[in-house]
Amino acid sequence: MTAIAVESLVKTYARGPAGLGGRVRALDGVSLTIARGETVGIIGPNGAGKTTLLGCLLGFLRPDAGRVRVEDREPDDLAIRAVTGYLPERLNLDRWMSGRDFLRYHHALAGLAATSRAADVDAALEQVGLEPPAWTMRVSRYSRGMLQRLALAQALLGQPRLLFLDEPMSGVDPAGILTFRRLLAERARQGATILINSHQLAEVEKLCDRVVFVKHGHIEATDTVRAGAAHARVLRVRMSTDGVVDATRLAACAAAAGATFQGWAPPDARFSVANDAGATQLLAALLAERLPVVEASPEEGRLERLFAPDATATTPPAGAAL
Repeated sequence: MTAIAVESLVKTYARGPAGLGGRVRALDGVSLTIARGETVGIIGPNGAGKTTLLGCLLGFLRPDAGRVRVEDREPDDLAIRAVTGYLPERLNLDRWMSGRDFLRYHHALAGLAATSRAADVDAALEQVGLEPPAWTMRVSRYSRGMLQRLALAQALLGQPRLLFLDEPMSGVDPAGILTFRRLLAERARQGATILINSHQLAEVEKLCDRVVFVKHGHIEATDTVRAGAAHARVLRVRMSTDGVVDATRLAACAAAAGATFQGWAPPDARFSVANDAGATQLLAALLAERLPVVEASPEEGRLERLFAPDATATTPPAGAAL
């Protein structure tokens, strides 16, 4: 079933004082469809229109043309708001409150049961990794990472089935990133529809089923992350220096696997592979030759290529499923 449907969305803003510079199109005919239960990443350069798109999906912004439907309702319908969690990029929390009071307040605003409020709030603070001393601390004393954890806890109250997250891991330490990944993966397994707007491509790749690349107000490309990469890339393979490794053996393994050997600078060998299947065949060939493989990783993430100046855009048809 469809969770979000966008048809020919246009949003413009006045440029310059009193609009004397004309109008600029932040979104220019954007169309997409997102199924219920999908986790979709929105990526693109600064000024591409990503935050404007998110604002339209949330009902914060009115488009000039086109249509947005969320579960076949208007995005600002109260029934949709009741099942939506939102984490904004710019956090403007009630800084005079304690973290616990802040969550209790939003628990009440969400219309959740007062009888379970104390338990729900403490569980939310615990699950995002805020230490108990911070629960009674004023939000004004929170670090950026602590604010981000508190904002995620607020977004997850009541287990909303729609989650809109704008740069959710900004300022979060490595332990927090692991916590965020786990929580969002749990919500995805429970059937939530999740949209993530982020510049952290590695996290988008780990969390999302699909990504939408936005540039100059258009959807320039889409990529189905879970299906596996279908593009050529360079694989860097680290070898143990204890074994006997030479360029001749590495080149022979590459040829047998349909890959291209690009060089050996101990402890790293570089190969070109056509796709994920090619990477698997290469590693199998190296291991079959008893070469001491320690680890393998792409030199470039599969999403980074979309930002290259010569990247080929593959714009989907209007309403194409993501």
